[in-house]
Amino acid sequence: MLEPNGPLPPEIYWRRRALAIGVIVVALALVIWLVTLVARGGDSSGDTEAAATTSSSTTATTSSESSSTSETSASATPGESATPTTDPDESAAQPCTDQSLALKVTIGQPTYRVGDQPSFGTVITNISAAPCARDLGAGPQFLVYTLDGQRRLWASDDCNPAGPPEMKTLDAGEQLSYKGTWFGTTSQPECAGDRLPVPAGAYMVVAQLGAVRSAAEPFNLAE
Repeated sequence: MLEPNGPLPPEIYWRRRALAIGVIVVALALVIWLVTLVARGGDSSGDTEAAATTSSSTTATTSSESSSTSETSASATPGESATPTTDPDESAAQPCTDQSLALKVTIGQPTYRVGDQPSFGTVITNISAAPCARDLGAGPQFLVYTLDGQRRLWASDDCNPAGPPEMKTLDAGEQLSYKGTWFGTTSQPECAGDRLPVPAGAYMVVAQLGAVRSAAEPFNLAE
């Protein structure tokens, strides 16, 4: 390098040259730093947007899962409430219909003497396939007829007031037994009229509960 007043001494020349080179290096370093900073700023923004996108996607998935869980719980509730429970009203036995019961009558012995008190018995059987309940407070009644069945002579309910209601539950096939005694005299409904001794002869007895009747069982009254 030449100066207007002549050449510079070598040491000044190299000092200035080194200074110029240093300025250029610093300038280049600043330019590189600025470029790097800008580039990093763009990457950081991109990372932030990506993170925001990921976060938004995760939130939507979580919300969807939460909604699905809520719907599952709601649909499970009716199922659980539909599970059968032990309710006393539901578990109570159904009423015994006349078709679900059978009666059988028995006699203490085939022949009695006039003036004796013949004894009768009856068995009630639940012939249905399920338990059922019936008011048996008064129990079955016994009826004595002439052997041809044309004339009713006596009924155990004629002169005996009905007892208080008493519900009995019979399991399928279960039996209940009752007994009665006849004094050997006639009777009428509500105990009307006179009660007269029944003479010797052949008779039959029937057990009845509501509309359910047993088969007749014959017996004799002897002198």
